[in-house]
Amino acid sequence: MPNDVQPRRRQITLSEEEQRQFLAANRKAALATLDKDGFPHLVAMTFGVEDGIYYMTSYAKAQKVVNIRRNPKVGLMIEAGGSYAELKGVMVRGHCEIIEGEDAVRDAWAVISGTSGQPRRRETNDSAAKRVVLKVTPQKTVTWDHAKLGGRY
Repeated sequence: MPNDVQPRRRQITLSEEEQRQFLAANRKAALATLDKDGFPHLVAMTFGVEDGIYYMTSYAKAQKVVNIRRNPKVGLMIEAGGSYAELKGVMVRGHCEIIEGEDAVRDAWAVISGTSGQPRRRETNDSAAKRVVLKVTPQKTVTWDHAKLGGRY
């Protein structure tokens, strides 16, 4: 039985192009940080990817930012599908760098929205001074597409 696991794992892995298309179509991730007691803290985040690096923004005083300042190891999961046979996703383990500054936040917004150089709504632009960039550099990425199994498990 263990010999069946590895080939199946390879069968469901997303190619680089499939991963790129999936991430472009699914812009919400679950971000996992660790709280002061070592418990997972999970939040939904809108993200963008540029050159293999994941970008998000957050208010500087948010609990996730406090957690990342203490321990920069994070997890991201982007997943879609209604049933097990339809599940497709990307899981990233990485290190998160916190970048401060309004220009950095605006640059991250451009990556996230895919609208480099276009002005943002005033109400979101006004919050840039209170925000930071979360820059996640992957250390390990795992992908899956259960539809590639064709209903076989």
